[in-house]
Amino acid sequence: MGGLFSALGSFWSWIVHIFDPLCGPVGIFTWFGQSTILACGDTGWGDEIALGLQVTVSVAIVTLPIGLAIGFLVALGQQSEEKSLRLAAGIYTTIFRGLPELLTLFIIYYGMQMLIQSLLAFVGYDGPPIEINAFLAGVIALSVVFSAYCSEVLLSAFHAIPRGQYEAGDALGLHRGRTLRLIILPQLVRIALPGLTNLWMVLLKDTSYVSIISLADILRQTSVAVRVTKEPFFFYGVACCLYLVLAILSSFLLVYVERWAKRSEVRR
Repeated sequence: MGGLFSALGSFWSWIVHIFDPLCGPVGIFTWFGQSTILACGDTGWGDEIALGLQVTVSVAIVTLPIGLAIGFLVALGQQSEEKSLRLAAGIYTTIFRGLPELLTLFIIYYGMQMLIQSLLAFVGYDGPPIEINAFLAGVIALSVVFSAYCSEVLLSAFHAIPRGQYEAGDALGLHRGRTLRLIILPQLVRIALPGLTNLWMVLLKDTSYVSIISLADILRQTSVAVRVTKEPFFFYGVACCLYLVLAILSSFLLVYVERWAKRSEVRR
C-alpha cells in the first residue's frame, strides 16, 4: 500500500511539473528567466515562486466548494420557518462578516490547537503537542468567512425567486427537495452568479493571509526572496503580476460560466 501511495505521489508531482506555468517544460521562468534571479533550480527563486502559485491556487480551489456548501446551508437556515435556525444562521453571518479575516485565521489556527490540546489532556494524553496543519487552518478560516458572505448573496437570490415557483412545484406533485433541485436551484445560480464571482475575486486576494501562518503561498515566497536578495520592488512586482494574471484568467472563465448558466433564458 505504501508503494502505491508513493507511486501516486510521484505521478502527481510529474503532472504538476508538466503543467507548471512558471517552471514546467514550457514555463515562463524556464524559457525567459534562466539567466536571472527568477531561474528555476538552485540558481534562482523560480521554483519557490512556482510553489507559492500552486499553494495559492490550491487554497482558493479547495476553499470555494466548502464555502459554497456552508453558505448554501446557512442561507437555507436564514429563511427557515424554525426560529432557532434563523437565529443561529444570523449569529454565524454576523460573527464572521464582522471579524477581520486575519483575526479569524488566528482564532482558528491557534484556537484549534489549544482546543485539541485541552481535549487530549482531558482524556489523559501526555505526548508531544499537536500542531494544526497550516493549509487546513487556512482553508477552514477562509471557508467560514467566504460562506458568511456567500450566504447573504444566496439569501438575496432566494428572495428574488417568486413564491409562485414553489407553488408550481407543489402543483406538479413534487416534494420540496425536488422542487428545490429542479426549479429553484437553476434560477438561484443565474441570480446569484454575479455576486458569487465578486466573492471569488475577493477570495483570491484573501489567500494572501495564509502567509501569516507560514504557509508558502505567493506572498510568503516573494517575501522570503525579498529578505534574501534585498530586491523588494522586483519580487513584489512579480507577486502583483501573478495575482493580476489569476484575476484576469478567472474573469475569462467566469464569463463562460455565466453564459452557461444563462443558456436556457429566453432571448428578448
